[in-house]
Amino acid sequence: MGQAWGFGRYGGPEVQEFFDRPDPVPGRGEVLIRVDVAGVNPLDHLLRSGVVDGLDGGRPFPRVLGMEAAGTVLALGEDVNGLQLGDAVFGFALTGGGTYAETTVLSAPNTARIPEGLSATVAATLPVAGTTAVDVLDQLGLPAGATVLVNGVGGGVGLAVARLAVGRELRVIGTGSTGKREHAEAIGVRFIDYTAEDVAAAARELVPDGFDGIVDLAGGTSLRRVAPLAQDPRDVIAVGDMSVTDLGGRFVERRVDRENLERSARLALEGLLAPVITAVHPLSDAPAALATVENGHTSGKVVIKVA
Repeated sequence: MGQAWGFGRYGGPEVQEFFDRPDPVPGRGEVLIRVDVAGVNPLDHLLRSGVVDGLDGGRPFPRVLGMEAAGTVLALGEDVNGLQLGDAVFGFALTGGGTYAETTVLSAPNTARIPEGLSATVAATLPVAGTTAVDVLDQLGLPAGATVLVNGVGGGVGLAVARLAVGRELRVIGTGSTGKREHAEAIGVRFIDYTAEDVAAAARELVPDGFDGIVDLAGGTSLRRVAPLAQDPRDVIAVGDMSVTDLGGRFVERRVDRENLERSARLALEGLLAPVITAVHPLSDAPAALATVENGHTSGKVVIKVA
C-alpha cells in the first residue's frame, strides 16, 4: 500500500483527500514507477472539477491527482519498448493513474529516460511546461530577431516559453501581475504589468508595427485584448483557450511522445529550457501546492517531492 492524494468525486478543493492504495498494476503499454517528483499544473484542478473529459482512463473514484512525474521503473506492462526495470524516467500519466502518489503508472510511449546530469526535479517539470514551450515556438517558427508576446508569462509554461524564446534570440515581451515581474525579467523578458498599465497600449508603444507572434496563456478577455496586436492573426497561438480560432488564430498542436520529451530534456541540459521552480512541497503538503496553482498566486513551477 502507498499513500496518494486525489479526489472522491468531482468538485472543488473540498473533495480532495489522502488515501492509501495498492501499487497500480501496469497495463498494456504502461510502466509502474516509484514517484520521486510530481509536477503541479492547472490541468490538475480542472480534471478534479470535472470540466475536462477523457483523461481518467475509466478508473473509479477515488482518483489520484497529477499528470506528470519523474521516478524509477518498478514494473513493465505488456508491449513496452525502450524502457527497462530500474530506469530513471519522466513522463505523462495519460491513462488516469495520477502522479501525486508514492507509485503510479505512466503511459510508456509518453515516457522517456532521464539523461545523465538532469535531476528528477527538473525532469518532472518537462512533460507539460517543457514540451508545450517547444511545441508552441516550433508552431510559430519565428526567426532570430522576431518579436513575440507571451500573454501570461509568469506561470510554469509561460516562463518556459519565454526562456526558450530568448534562447532562440527572439525579442520577448511578457504580460503578468506584479508578483510575476522578477522571474520574467531575470530571464530577459520586457515585462508589462497588467495590474498597473493598459497592456495593449504598452505593447503597441514597445512594438508599434505589431508582433510577429503571440503566445496566449491567459485566455478569455485577455486573449481578445492582445490578439489584434499580431501582424497576422494566424500567428496568435493559444495554449488553453480554443476560442482563439474565432479570432483567426490557432490552438497549440501538442506532441507528447517520447521523442519530444527527449528533445525537451536535451534543451534543459543545455540551459535553454531550464524551468523556474519556485516551490518544492512534500506529498503531505500537496493541498497547499495545488492551491497556489489553482489560485494563480504562484510564479514559475511548483512540484511535489514524493520520494
